[in-house]
Amino acid sequence: MNWLKQPASDTQVTHGQRLWLYAFAVIVMFLLVAPTLIVMPMSFSGSQYLEFPPREWSLRWYENYFSSVAWMDATRTSLLAACFTMLVATPVGVAAAYGLSVSKHPLGRFVFLLLITPIMIPVILIAIGAFYAYVQLKMVNTLSGLVVAHTILALPLVLIVVSSALKSYDMSQEMAARSLGASRFKAFMLITLPQIRFSVITAALLSFLTSFDEVIVALFVSGGDHSTLTRNMFNALRDQIDPTIAAISTIMIVISSAMLVMAQVFGKPRD
Repeated sequence: MNWLKQPASDTQVTHGQRLWLYAFAVIVMFLLVAPTLIVMPMSFSGSQYLEFPPREWSLRWYENYFSSVAWMDATRTSLLAACFTMLVATPVGVAAAYGLSVSKHPLGRFVFLLLITPIMIPVILIAIGAFYAYVQLKMVNTLSGLVVAHTILALPLVLIVVSSALKSYDMSQEMAARSLGASRFKAFMLITLPQIRFSVITAALLSFLTSFDEVIVALFVSGGDHSTLTRNMFNALRDQIDPTIAAISTIMIVISSAMLVMAQVFGKPRD
């Protein structure tokens, strides 16, 4: 128990004094993880209905998912939308963060607040606005419309993450490269980007997951041949309790976890 008397940080606060914080963190983590620990076993149930714990084990709901044309089409749409959202939101967000970081314009803070507005207002309002705009532009139930709407939601996350990295970056390194003849773009690509690589990869991951997991906007602007996986899951829960949803949820958890691990492995700065 000597560790309880040891300092928990650079201050004189000990682990014993922070014991309440550790207990609170464990409780919060349990509440966050518990639903996952329940859904995953349910996906391997052989019952016709959702039940926990399963009385019999089976892969029938995974087979039902992979053999369903409707589920596969929805999965393809979600993956395409997420990939395109990542490819659009990441470079645009990085460029915006870099521009605002090096700009001394007095309106820079206003522009930053304007760009992160989508995370400050309810998503349902964005969905309604996108729907009415798409009706006029004939973009309802299209993949491009879905990507644009998801990019609006993902862009603030990219901007915040990359801006945070640029605040701790020494811009004089890039200035030195430019003084030696490199263009601003080349100096950014060769000097700045490698040093904020982890933040950029993290931002790309967040933009992918923002699109892949989003359901509210998808309910308004997607459908038909371009219905997303989460939209179909929501409709299935509304119309009937289909255990296939538990199998899909487990797969989505695995994909999200795998991407987090990849971000840590490939984005970690090399010594």
